Amino acid sequence: MKLNTCDCNHAVTNPTKTVIILSRKPTLDSTKAEPDMRELVFIGLGLNDENGISLAGLEETKSADTVFAELYTNLLPNLSFNRLTNLCGKKVTLLKRLDLEDHNGEALIQAAKKGKTVLLVPGDPLIATTHMTLRLAAEKANIRTRIVHGASIISAAIGLSGLHNYKSGKSVTIPFPENYSETPYKVVAQNRKAGLHTLCLLDIDTERERYLTIKDSLETLLKIEEKRKQEAFTQTSLAVGIARAGSKTPTVKADYAQKLLNQDFGAPPYCLIVPAELHFMEAEALVAFAGAPRELREKTA
Repeated sequence: MKLNTCDCNHAVTNPTKTVIILSRKPTLDSTKAEPDMRELVFIGLGLNDENGISLAGLEETKSADTVFAELYTNLLPNLSFNRLTNLCGKKVTLLKRLDLEDHNGEALIQAAKKGKTVLLVPGDPLIATTHMTLRLAAEKANIRTRIVHGASIISAAIGLSGLHNYKSGKSVTIPFPENYSETPYKVVAQNRKAGLHTLCLLDIDTERERYLTIKDSLETLLKIEEKRKQEAFTQTSLAVGIARAGSKTPTVKADYAQKLLNQDFGAPPYCLIVPAELHFMEAEALVAFAGAPRELREKTA
């Protein structure tokens, strides 16, 4: 018996009959939808310029359908938007605070519903609560989200100062004077009581090119001390001022508050660390790398 082998695999024959076993080639189910390509990827730009993006972040950006960037949550002092665009090889749409906070990132959500969308963010994504709000909105819209991390001021400031990361307590933002709040002072007091350092992030408004200075932040804490008198931050309290972390020319200076008030830190961005009791290695590092008073070595555990 002649077999038609166009769509059969084999035949089994016994003395009485021949059985033909057929198998069809797999076919695509035309009713099945294509894989869901909806995706929003948050990518960190680091702390200084466009070169702070990681190789992984750059690859993700180059493969995206749509690319956005926001540059208002932190200042990247040496960033060139043109160089960033050329590096990515993509059109990059710059978003303002209004787009993300007042309009709830609608442009991003709509783009992500159509294909892979990237949001380039200063520092490390999701440190700013704005980005977490956006990620939650994307998840509710059934849009997959991912994160490609970048350098963060949270770790960079501690590293530059030479303080121990495991002794870092809750961080806090010191606002502009018109948004007066005693919360920064309370956080410093709580952390110091627990033997923990306090990283103070200083308020910024990049769209107006306004940045709270280290001097302003020190004065804010000292004014609250005058009112509350808890000795959490006095004229003789040690503080560490840092400018342009992540750049090739950061400034790191440690001294007592009354002396640090008169220090010139150069251009922004800025942050302030209020240390608790120091380990002897921390004191050595502050003296070596931040010009702290040498007498600190004698006051450590």
